Amino acid sequence: MIEPHAPAPPGAPPSWTGPARLPVRPGTGRFLVLVCVFVCAACGLVYELELVAFASYLMGDPVTQASVVLSVMVFAMGIGSLGAKRLRCHAAAGFGAVESALALIGGCSAMALYAVFAWTAGWGGMWADGPRCLLVAFSLAIGLLIGAEVPLLMELIQRIRRQDAGGAVADLFAADYVGALVGGLAFPFLLLPFLGQLTGALLTGTVNVVAGGALVLGLFRRDLTRRARWTLLLAGLTVLGVLACAAALAGDFERAARRAVYGPDVRVAVQTGVQEVVLAGGTHGEPLDLFLDGRLRVGGRDEHRYHEALVRPALAGPHTRVLILGGGDGLAAREVLRHPGVRRLDIVELDPGLVRLARRDPGLSALNGHALADPRVRVTTADALTWLREARGPAYDVVISDLPDPGITAGAKLYSQEFYGLTRRVLAPDGRLAVHAGPVAARPRAFWTVAATLRAAGFAVSPYRVPGHGSACAAGPEASRAPHDWGFLLAARGDAAPALRVGRGRAGTLTQAGLTADARAAERTRVSGVPVSTLVHPRY
Repeated sequence: MIEPHAPAPPGAPPSWTGPARLPVRPGTGRFLVLVCVFVCAACGLVYELELVAFASYLMGDPVTQASVVLSVMVFAMGIGSLGAKRLRCHAAAGFGAVESALALIGGCSAMALYAVFAWTAGWGGMWADGPRCLLVAFSLAIGLLIGAEVPLLMELIQRIRRQDAGGAVADLFAADYVGALVGGLAFPFLLLPFLGQLTGALLTGTVNVVAGGALVLGLFRRDLTRRARWTLLLAGLTVLGVLACAAALAGDFERAARRAVYGPDVRVAVQTGVQEVVLAGGTHGEPLDLFLDGRLRVGGRDEHRYHEALVRPALAGPHTRVLILGGGDGLAAREVLRHPGVRRLDIVELDPGLVRLARRDPGLSALNGHALADPRVRVTTADALTWLREARGPAYDVVISDLPDPGITAGAKLYSQEFYGLTRRVLAPDGRLAVHAGPVAARPRAFWTVAATLRAAGFAVSPYRVPGHGSACAAGPEASRAPHDWGFLLAARGDAAPALRVGRGRAGTLTQAGLTADARAAERTRVSGVPVSTLVHPRY
């Protein structure tokens, strides 16, 4: 099916017609082609990472989204390489056209995805999977164009100086892979934190079209007809104009899209380097909603239900020294400090940007009662698992795990048997561990998997849950994903499950989870297909 030396179609000029007429020496021309390979490879990888990041933020499940984007792109690259064989006779013009199209599609892909998700994700019906379909379409189109680059660049580099195929491929792929490395490092460390996703993608498209246009119109201009030169020049200028207009409007567009996604009261939207943090409301008596990477983390209308249910049962016993894993928003700390007898509260939070907002933002700091300013509180910015491995000193009476839902694959290690084993090491013999284990009604298998993991780590558990207001606590497309309840596990060392005081408080009624036959059956069943299940002992 794949012919290494496919014959040219009848009537077509041969692919090799002698050395190209270059305005520079062949050695310099060859170096410039490899520089263009380097730049194009960096841009191509940035496009891939942009799609993966946007899909993860807006649609969740980063492993699935990354798998879809990368697999579709690699498949499309193969098809694009095959299709580019027909353009080898006009390699310079074909490469210029491919780079213009790639710069336009790749540069605008982030903005188009954001627009579709923000304004159409709630339509439902036939368009319920519209954003995912568009993600696949962009992955396919960008992959086809990236795949077409390599055969055309190979033809151009051979037009400068004929050499053996192995040597040409080695040089081309060396520049390509080094460029991919630079693009892969530039995206998380430069483009994303300093420019943001939209402007970063638009700048990448600009670099892409300039590099491709400079190579073709500067180095290989004598291989082009007058008409081809003007056509490529106008196409490149048009793409640059579109990208420049989009960059000028990016700020207003992003604010409008955020209001469509998170509601009209968005006040703060920052990329901290760890995650995107969005605060909506929280001033003039309005409830505050906190979103982390597009997921509702705190719903202001009923956040007290969640945090009181998480903290109150665990502090029913001794609570002189308390440790919170996560909880950088300061809301769990607020509940802990309500209890007399707390002499020291340690908080281990990965994201220093979230901690800064919890201290300085007027809405969030008022909601947490300025808990992080209390002299009893010590905040450490570190990964919770790493911190537990290195923890030394007196044991804690209470450990509270205020971490993202176990259904989020990136946080699966924070619900592993190793994690709870390290937590057990820093817990006093009569201490208690409270774990947020996700919604019981929506994801019962994940909930009971966390319970099984705790048992495997040597804990006895008492499951319970508290009802929430569901979609009433969220705005925009996120409203449909807001939990209708929160599930928790109260754990203690040994075989005796800790006593759970069920009653009423500011959060309402705490009800013990697992009272239905379905829930008990789920607990007895071997769990599979849950993100953390592979980290659980196979027997309950």
